[in-house]
This record gives sequence, C-alpha cells and structure tokens, in this order.
Amino acid sequence: MTLQFVLASASPARRQLLISAGIQPFVCPSNFDESQLTLTDPAALVQALALGKAEVVAPQFANALVLGCDSVLALDGKVYGKPESPAAAIARWQQMRGQVGELLTGHALIDTANQRSQVRCQVTRVFFSAVSDAQIEAYVASGEPLRCAGAFAIDGKGSFFIEKLEGCHTNVIGLSMPLLREMMDNLGHRITEFW
Repeated sequence: MTLQFVLASASPARRQLLISAGIQPFVCPSNFDESQLTLTDPAALVQALALGKAEVVAPQFANALVLGCDSVLALDGKVYGKPESPAAAIARWQQMRGQVGELLTGHALIDTANQRSQVRCQVTRVFFSAVSDAQIEAYVASGEPLRCAGAFAIDGKGSFFIEKLEGCHTNVIGLSMPLLREMMDNLGHRITEFW
C-alpha cells in the first residue's frame, strides 16, 4: 500500500509549499477546537495546537504521514494569531512596524502505520518595516492580514513590509520545509518517497 501524505490544515499557503516542492498532499482540515488550549508559552502553544490537529485527522488514515501545523507571532512577550477584525489588524501593524517579532510554527507529524510521531517548533525572526498609517490601512483593506497569523503574508502583499528574516523563510509561510525533512528522517521516511 502506498504511503499517503496528509495535510491536516485548510491553509492554501501550506498546501502550495508542499506542491511546489513535489509533494501532492491529501488535504483534510481538522476543525480542531483551538479554544481548549490556554498555554501562554508560544512554542508550547503552537506544538500543542499542531499535535491536536494531527491527532484529530490521523485515525482516518491507516498508512499515512499526517502533518498538523499552527503558527503564531510573538512580539513584546505577547502571542498573536489571526487578527479578529480589520481594526485589530491596523492596531497590530501600528505596534509591529519598525519592530522585530518571532514567527513560531508548530509541526506535528504522525506516522499512522507505525504509531510514531514527531512534534517540533521552528522560530524565525521577522523584521518589520516602518510603514505609514496609510500603507497599513491599505494593506488591511486588501483583506490579506485577516487570514494570517501575525497579520501578514510574506508570500503575498505583506512581502513589501518585511525588511528581512532571520531563520527559515518557509516557516513564515506556515511550514518549515527543512524541519519537515528532518522530522520525516527521524520517523524513517525520505522526502523523496513523495516525489
């Protein structure tokens, strides 16, 4: 039986990353209830969320690698997911501009055939541009920041407002490709199996 690669996420950005790298994932959103987790440490939070998503989906597949992911932005000791409104996105950008934040993505990979798993976190430092209020308002009006942890998409319009990254760039899109390869290696699989 062929090993399936299952993405336990509705994220089009994560799906596109995998497809661009030669993996055709079966997309199965978890609908995991994130409100049940109240952890304050950002690394612990994203790992618990990623594992929760993967664990909801994994029992549906007998011979698969099931990947769950979750991202947050940490800035000045606070943790931010997707902004709940345009006004919140504007306020967040006014706080972020000219600052350095950390984008954390939790990764949980479950090998359903062997009942083994890996849970890891990748951190990338994000240097935000000192953008004007008018630029912030126009960006938020585009709708893009409302769909993204941290209120920006590095692979979209948000790329104009990020000075630089330190660390894994695909992590900021929502999935660290080098970390995924390492996790697969640890579970005895090769990324090339899916090409």
